[in-house]
Amino acid sequence: MRNYLILLPLLASTAAYAAPEDAISEARLRADVEKLVSFGTRHTLSSQSDPKRGIGAARKWAEAAFRKASAACGNCLEVVLPETTVTGDRVPTPTRLVDVVAIQRGTERPNEVVIVQGHIDSRVSDVLDATKDAPGANDNASGTALVLEAARVLSREKFPTTIVYAALSGEEQGLLGGKLLADYAAAQGWTVKAVLNNDIVGGSTGSDGYRDNAHVRVLSEALRADSTDALRAQMRRFGGENDSPSRNISRWVASLAEADADNGLTVRQIWRADRMGRGGDQLPFSDKGFPAVRFTVAVEDYEHQHQDLRTEGGVKFGDTADEMDFPYLAKVTRLNVRALARLARTPMPPAPVVKGAVKPSTDILWQPVPGAVRYTLWQRRTDTPMWETKLLETTDTKASLPGVRADDWLFGVNAVAADGSESPVASAVPGGQFAPLAPPAPNP
Repeated sequence: MRNYLILLPLLASTAAYAAPEDAISEARLRADVEKLVSFGTRHTLSSQSDPKRGIGAARKWAEAAFRKASAACGNCLEVVLPETTVTGDRVPTPTRLVDVVAIQRGTERPNEVVIVQGHIDSRVSDVLDATKDAPGANDNASGTALVLEAARVLSREKFPTTIVYAALSGEEQGLLGGKLLADYAAAQGWTVKAVLNNDIVGGSTGSDGYRDNAHVRVLSEALRADSTDALRAQMRRFGGENDSPSRNISRWVASLAEADADNGLTVRQIWRADRMGRGGDQLPFSDKGFPAVRFTVAVEDYEHQHQDLRTEGGVKFGDTADEMDFPYLAKVTRLNVRALARLARTPMPPAPVVKGAVKPSTDILWQPVPGAVRYTLWQRRTDTPMWETKLLETTDTKASLPGVRADDWLFGVNAVAADGSESPVASAVPGGQFAPLAPPAPNP
């Protein structure tokens, strides 16, 4: 019997959730940014022992903020400090590198993890200058403040799966803190559902005066970074070049933002792993096959990013808090918290496989997912960006589509929890699964 098509947007579940995002405080976000700026510089090569200035003081303050949030929820957060020693082109002498991480364990499937992160370090024009004042307000006190606020409001609730909140060091020296946490996640054996990296999320006006406070960019990789030559050959023949797990998280977040009209923030999906010629701490996770996206402002202000504090030709340079838009930062924080709360409730997406070669019908198969009470099958044209056609809901782990020729369509499946929360869609293409293609190895 043929399934009838139902045209629906892929939106978040309509289940009646509590709304932790309503508890976000713009005043707390501003206070956190100003406190981080007050450390003078947070350069990774700055002092680790000075109690008032440098990366060490900033890390200790972030750790104390996590511990305070934990005390308010009955010690529901486990604070850990992954550490290593690094050297490299931007680290000329061996340097201690520490991430500040708070773990809110899930009540049912604690090994399923969603990570929200932002880097705490800052820099000026010379990436090796660890002595000048480097306020790093938007880049990236804004992302760190977002992570701390997310921990405060989400730790008031319990979730089936784990949320990890992370303030990363060493981003400006080569994504070092992201590599450290990605290694830690792999060593813990975590099943990483999604990584939301927030980097430069507190401004709305560019260096040319152009203003956009109604959009946030979400960047996602196309081809999986952990693809093999054999997998890329399959993608070339059968599709999958636009259906990585990270790309499907981007689609899911865009629909989530659309469903929250009161927030006044729309996602502009940027379909590349990061901005032109640049990078962020989502990339080390993608390298390991963990689904990861980057949130960043709709328009960047290059005069107030990676700049010495100075005035030239009447133009003020430097990344200071007075150049930020705190209502905008609150909106981006709200979207992150909304996404985290739903991701922490959802099951993992399935790993569907399509069978439809040389026949006038299509079969979709997948394995059962812990926590799922049913599954939703989606379809879209190969030249259409979003999942827009909902084919059916089923408690089975397979579906047959008589009269549907697989050559002309892409298919995907998401998992639905008992409370109605829906995971992102996993595409039925080579490499579409939300899991590394091989056991992750430590980054070199």
